[in-house]
Amino acid sequence: MSEADGLRQRRPVRPQVVTDDARVPEAKGGSSFSGRVFRATFLMLAVFLTVPLLGAMMLLDSPIDPQPLSFKEPPLLLGVLQPNTKLRQAERLFENQLVGPESIAHIGDVMFTGTADGRVVKLENGEVETIARFGSGPCKTRDDEPACGRPLGIRAGPNGTLFVADAYKGLFEVNPWKREVKLLLSSETPIEGRKMSFVNDLTVTRDGRKIYFTDSSSKWQRRDYLLLVMEGTDDGRLLEYDTETKEVKVLLDHLRFPNGVQLSPAEDFVLVAELTMARIRRFYVSGLMKGGADLFVENLPGFPDNIRASSSGGYWVGMSTIRSNPGFSMLDFLSERPYLKRMIFKLFSQETVMKFVPRYSLVLELSDSGAFRRSLHDPDGQVAAYVSEGRRKMAGERGDPSHMKPSRSGEVLGGSASRDVGSGARSWCRLQPKAALLLGDSPVGVKQRERRRSALSAERSSVRPLNLSFPVCESEN
Repeated sequence: MSEADGLRQRRPVRPQVVTDDARVPEAKGGSSFSGRVFRATFLMLAVFLTVPLLGAMMLLDSPIDPQPLSFKEPPLLLGVLQPNTKLRQAERLFENQLVGPESIAHIGDVMFTGTADGRVVKLENGEVETIARFGSGPCKTRDDEPACGRPLGIRAGPNGTLFVADAYKGLFEVNPWKREVKLLLSSETPIEGRKMSFVNDLTVTRDGRKIYFTDSSSKWQRRDYLLLVMEGTDDGRLLEYDTETKEVKVLLDHLRFPNGVQLSPAEDFVLVAELTMARIRRFYVSGLMKGGADLFVENLPGFPDNIRASSSGGYWVGMSTIRSNPGFSMLDFLSERPYLKRMIFKLFSQETVMKFVPRYSLVLELSDSGAFRRSLHDPDGQVAAYVSEGRRKMAGERGDPSHMKPSRSGEVLGGSASRDVGSGARSWCRLQPKAALLLGDSPVGVKQRERRRSALSAERSSVRPLNLSFPVCESEN
């Protein structure tokens, strides 16, 4: 073949054009090398995370042994339960001066409360003064509570003294003027063969002879209250203490976290909040039904804490946690899933779980028959993250307000917050004096506080810092 023939048969080489639409040839097996590396890495991470988790679930013991509980669907937040912002209009008293105030009592114009650092304090003229301690030692953490003490329920008696329930120490009578402390009933005293591990709230008769109080559990102490709620332990009791004979009686047993208590105005029955079951029980202490018990109200819109008398002849109930409907209630969801409760407390501490509890304040007023009368809300916990109690003080009050004849002209609505926190023919609104919340270690940030103070001062520049009025609508039958 000549050189010319060879040149004629040679084909020109065309340049290859590479564009964005050009497909990259797939590797054998349908995946690229980088894809296989990614999947292998992901599987290794999943194994490294799953194996310890499964090991923890299998090997670790759960601190609780919950049983399934059954709840009705929470009531719809409509009508008198319609969310509002009335609690946001309350003034924060003694902010950053108190640590977790739980309950309130008045003697005249002087207010008293118990705090998370083990003190019973007097609040007067803007000053906080310690009048009693039932324990000793450092009172900085939850683990210090058994030695330090934790005053919870507090009531004013007929003789100018205070009756106080300490979660770890028992029942006390305190003379706030002489600083004298008298132990009435020690928690170490077995009652019908069982110890009192969690003395909670109390209510006192007019003559001061009978004290009705709750022992929330024989197993769990106050510092483990979340475990008590989640386990649904039914070892709580309502008890009666006679200050003259020193006799103690068990009135109701097998209660699930009995909390607040309140005598009726006629002193014929005692109401007791059964927190875990979102209901209030009634026990008759006199009259034809003496010794009997029934349900006063069930399926509450939250889990009830303290109960106090209202000016309408009904009762204020502070809700520790709301049961949103519409919405999601974690406790309702977990009630029939004990296996989830076990798993949660195998992996997380009480403090971690508490971070998932929504910030929502709710105080509910019940009629004398248990019907929902009105409700006060702070939907985002802007002023008070959690409320333990709502009560009212009468003008000229000398003792516990449940002993006073209701006087609409002198009603004061108050409440306390702690982290460890009707119908009628004519309706009328009235400006109520000194509606207030006692706030201790509230988790509201400093910047939020400053913004809120600025907004409040712009609206109510003439209001004194410790005396705020806000309107509450009532129905007059």
